[in-house]
Amino acid sequence: MNSPEHPQSDKLYEAVKTVHNKRIDGLFRRFKWFVMIVTLAIYYVTPWLRWDRGPYAPDQAVLVDLANRRFYMFGIEIWPHEFYFVAGLLIMAGIGLFLVTSAVGRAWCGYACPQTVWTDLFQHVDRFIDGDRNARIRLENAPWTWGKVVRRGVKWAIYLLVAFATGGAWILYFADAPTLFRDFFALEAAPVAYVTVAVLTLATFTLGGFMREQVCIYMCPWPRIQSAMLDEKSLIVTYKDWRGEQRGSVKKAQKEPEKFGDCIDCMQCVQVCPTGIDIREGPQIGCITCALCIDACDKVMADIGRPRGLIDYATLEDCKAEAAGEEPKPVWKTLMHPRTLVYLGIWSAIGLGLLFALGTRTHTDLTVSPDRNPPFMLMSDGSVRNAYTLRLRNMESRPREMEVAIAGLEGGVFWTGTIGRDDAATRQVFTVPADATLPVRAYVIVPRGTVASDFTFTVTSLDEQREQDTVETGFTSPGDE
Repeated sequence: MNSPEHPQSDKLYEAVKTVHNKRIDGLFRRFKWFVMIVTLAIYYVTPWLRWDRGPYAPDQAVLVDLANRRFYMFGIEIWPHEFYFVAGLLIMAGIGLFLVTSAVGRAWCGYACPQTVWTDLFQHVDRFIDGDRNARIRLENAPWTWGKVVRRGVKWAIYLLVAFATGGAWILYFADAPTLFRDFFALEAAPVAYVTVAVLTLATFTLGGFMREQVCIYMCPWPRIQSAMLDEKSLIVTYKDWRGEQRGSVKKAQKEPEKFGDCIDCMQCVQVCPTGIDIREGPQIGCITCALCIDACDKVMADIGRPRGLIDYATLEDCKAEAAGEEPKPVWKTLMHPRTLVYLGIWSAIGLGLLFALGTRTHTDLTVSPDRNPPFMLMSDGSVRNAYTLRLRNMESRPREMEVAIAGLEGGVFWTGTIGRDDAATRQVFTVPADATLPVRAYVIVPRGTVASDFTFTVTSLDEQREQDTVETGFTSPGDE
């Protein structure tokens, strides 16, 4: 309740202020350029790469074939029953994120996160159309004239073009890229393609064009999670306040050098920050560890003749040691943090396990499903018959001859829906199409008086590889009821 003794409380929120970051050049800015170009090139170009898998399989290098439930990545083909490979890659991605954060803070956020990459791209569009920081601030505060309308229209049109290309590239991963590209613009593609492109275009246009740092600060959960992974031994972008304080201009520092630190309060570190924070206030949720403030500060220190590193990658532990006059640890020792090594060991173990599984897997597979209703048939001659559905899987991009045999069932033979009982035998040969699963209806019969038991189906590829897969199943007879 408001009163003279209780004045009106502060507002619950502050209006969003547009961040106009300044252009800067330096080691970390050039590295951001490199990562942005590489990641965008991978995203936009990959669907167009070809990979020859023979006449029976698609030739797109990376393809998520939902219709046939396949995932292709160059020479690797993942089937639905091998989803553990995808799960393993996702686990590796998560642990890799923990590893990077433990080693160098939010470097993923600062360089390779899609939100960061597209925000960086849109900020370069801003500079190209509106100029650098001061020019953009003047334009934002200027009244709406025809010149401002034209500039905004051109800039937002470029935003929309980039966003549309982003959404359009995404759908190309799920079908043959040249075919879908042609069908899309001929208005012959599936409705889901247009809906997907529309949603992704709107998301990219909004998040990359207008909500930039707000996504990193307010919407993304990762800044909250990372706090559990950082301690005083973690390497992060740090302002060395013991060296920089008290702040003062160069002239003041020349008059009273013992009173002022190295920071001349030029605000360059704030002006280059893509989220608009002041790193001198200490570690905070808005810092994405892009290190552009290091480039800006090092440039200023060089201009005024002071040593670099006022803002630098450092641990809080090393900063305390350096403030006490001790030598900081080498970077390689800092990275040898036990927690970082544990993450690296787990990540490497999973990766090696996946590579081993990939290298030792066979391209022949068999599944057996016995009929449950009825469980058996009593034939007129007293013999007993069970029915099974076999699925012969050929995971190679060529047709293959496969032999199916039964063993462990005394007097047992089988025939299939395409072979009569007169041709029943202990083994049959089938041609399985390339990159496909062949369902086979199999009927297994044993003579009267035979004691039923578990037995096996074995499939063997009749080629130079001679791959095998064996499945054990049961045989049901009247005595089992």
